[in-house]
Amino acid sequence: MTRLRQLDEQYGGYHRSAKTTGFVFGGDERAALFARLVGGPGKRVLDLGCRWGSLTRAYLEGNEVVGVDVDREALAEAAKLGIETRWADVEEPLPFEDASFDVVVAGELIEHLRDPERFVAEVRRVLRPGGTFVASVPNFFRLRNRLAMLFGRPLDHDPTHLHVFAPRDVHRLLADFEDVELHFIASRFLRLSPRLAANIVVFSARKPR
Repeated sequence: MTRLRQLDEQYGGYHRSAKTTGFVFGGDERAALFARLVGGPGKRVLDLGCRWGSLTRAYLEGNEVVGVDVDREALAEAAKLGIETRWADVEEPLPFEDASFDVVVAGELIEHLRDPERFVAEVRRVLRPGGTFVASVPNFFRLRNRLAMLFGRPLDHDPTHLHVFAPRDVHRLLADFEDVELHFIASRFLRLSPRLAANIVVFSARKPR
């Protein structure tokens, strides 16, 4: 069995058991932020790890979106939005020409990958000069997990995550980009301390011209 087929079975089963097709982690707040950062209309957008297109809906209107995922069943649902879809493993070279997209999106994807640095290099390759990378990762080192570590309790951690990120790790990952912005979202306690309270770190960065 090829790796792509193995991933299709692995993540297809996980998606069906853990989420509904309308689920967007972080809800309306995350969707609205992604829509603003992606921008448009008239953008050519590569949506990596698009699953059913639940988040894609936020930045679809007026833009040309290509969705990529390993889960063929989820891709079939995403295709109903009218977007182009590709069944592909994002840990392999992306099946697109250099400088072919205005925006690349990766929502809650990077933490699942074996080699985030190689993935980000591919993102940079397919972005046009001045193009934008918009993505998000769980804020693993939020206060909830720090307290759990302190008291020896189970961490709030998805078993499919291969990497964990603090804000400094995000900046390091985006060393070849410009205008890096981090946004901390999805917590009722956000005003007290964004970095400690946020469940999600959403970031955007620009490829140099």
